Amino acid sequence: MKTLFSDTQSPTSRLISCVILSFLMISIDHQHQHLAALRSGLSVVIFPVQYAVSTPIKALGALSNRIQSHQDLLANNERLREQNLLLLSRTQRYSALQQENIRLRRLLESSSEFGAAVVGADVLAIETSPSARQIVIDKGNRHGAYVGQPIVDAYGVFGQIIKTSPFTSTALLVTDIEHAAPVQINRTGLRAISVGAREIDKLELSFIPTNADIKVGDLVVTSGLGGRFPAGYPVGKVTTVEIDHSEPFARITVSPSAQVSRAREVLLVWPDPKRDEIQRASATGQDLVP
Repeated sequence: MKTLFSDTQSPTSRLISCVILSFLMISIDHQHQHLAALRSGLSVVIFPVQYAVSTPIKALGALSNRIQSHQDLLANNERLREQNLLLLSRTQRYSALQQENIRLRRLLESSSEFGAAVVGADVLAIETSPSARQIVIDKGNRHGAYVGQPIVDAYGVFGQIIKTSPFTSTALLVTDIEHAAPVQINRTGLRAISVGAREIDKLELSFIPTNADIKVGDLVVTSGLGGRFPAGYPVGKVTTVEIDHSEPFARITVSPSAQVSRAREVLLVWPDPKRDEIQRASATGQDLVP
């Protein structure tokens, strides 16, 4: 049986023959349309094969698009999550700065109300154990701080310095059981001594007679006696009055005005001797001698 191409033909000759045959068939189909029926019949036969081949390809393409879309969504979600965390951290920072500005504004306002020389200090450390309630501040004797110097915050008496170094100082909180300060009831002028209590956020008033005119809500201020704390500084408000007639003195507890467990900034106070002398005389009913 003869074949279209003999085995002796070279690959180049076969290629040339195929090209010539292709052009010949294209020319005949274009001029006479003799191959239209054949092409139509072949398309009917070939279509299922094309469909069978193209369907998995389309399915793979759709799956690939879904995978890519899922990966894009994951990437977008991760990016949005990072942006959300960044915005949240910025919001918290702005909120913290806003609160700090409020505290500093109150501190500045209180310094003008006290009418004495003051210097601001940051709280570096705080210890509020049952045995000791102290803070460390970033001002020392290089800044003029001295042992016994009163410390206040924007709300009232905070404590006093008990130890200094060139750049830091340690202060005893007003709520420490070792701390004591001469005070008076602002409403009546009744004098007492405020001391730290067992509770971290409480004070007690000593030497208040059981028949004294004192009630819950009374404001307690420094009396200026003793020469350490200037007169008139808020110390706290009376929260409980317990009277046992078998005892000579009432048990009075006070909530401190100062934010002893939360303050970040405090003021070191240099008392004005003349001003304190006037206030002490007013508190005791004495006349000033020029």
